[in-house]
Amino acid sequence: MAYGARKSERVDFERGIPVYMMGIDGTWRRDCLMIDVSQTGARLLIEGSLEGLDLKEFFLLLSSTGLAYRRCKLVRVDGNEIGVEFLARGKSAKTAKQRPRDRAE
Repeated sequence: MAYGARKSERVDFERGIPVYMMGIDGTWRRDCLMIDVSQTGARLLIEGSLEGLDLKEFFLLLSSTGLAYRRCKLVRVDGNEIGVEFLARGKSAKTAKQRPRDRAE
């Protein structure tokens, strides 16, 4: 998909909204600002280093209590800014790409 081509409309936040990234296993967490968001993904400004973090799949916590969140995967990195895609509920990055198998029994 060409940069700028969007599946859904984005909402830009002038100052960014404070959110948190957290590893699926809960072993790491990073503060970040959500710069913009759409139905399918978001753009985040990261505070601190991304080095050593598993960004194939992680949670984006939209509240400090963690009650509002989205499961994400990394789609692009530009310095300390990243683009993420929201994963469908109940699907991980691995299963989202796999095709269902025909079951001839």
